[in-house]
Amino acid sequence: MSNKGNHNVNDPKANSSTKIEPSGAQIGIKQDDALVLENLIVNKLVSKFGDKIKIAYTKPLRIKVEVDRSDIIEVASFIKESLLFDHAESVAGTDYPKGNYIEVVYHLGSYTVDELGAHVLALATRTGREDSSLPSLVNIYKSVEYHERETFEMLGVYFEGHPRNDRFLLPEDWADIPPMRKEFRIKGR
Repeated sequence: MSNKGNHNVNDPKANSSTKIEPSGAQIGIKQDDALVLENLIVNKLVSKFGDKIKIAYTKPLRIKVEVDRSDIIEVASFIKESLLFDHAESVAGTDYPKGNYIEVVYHLGSYTVDELGAHVLALATRTGREDSSLPSLVNIYKSVEYHERETFEMLGVYFEGHPRNDRFLLPEDWADIPPMRKEFRIKGR
């Protein structure tokens, strides 16, 4: 059987004219590092930020980094510029009434570095339930614009520096507490 016409897109000899930039080599990734990539990323974060961050977990293709609200802009900028996680895939928020805080998690990925394509770096921070506000990452990751708006609307977290902390899912005259707060109850139930 001939392999004529069958091209392996991962084989650099198959299409030598195609070069993807930026490459993983810019942050020290080699093809052999596939099994240790998560530890490489964690080591770079810990080397740069030390006690400012906490690594919540490291799993295959997943890393969760917890950071104080006052450091999130600096850490997010480093993750984008130096580790090449170039976009936010989603933003999620969870209300923890027993701990009296709301956690907001940014799920970051990379379109530009093939070696990072399947990886998700979860960048998490917390704010109090009573005075719920966090710095916006919209100037670092433009894709968070609507995700932060949804988190504002559903959980009541105000994002400082966000261009539009206003409603787009709930009615404009919504007067109840944010519907994703644990104490929210649907009237009549």
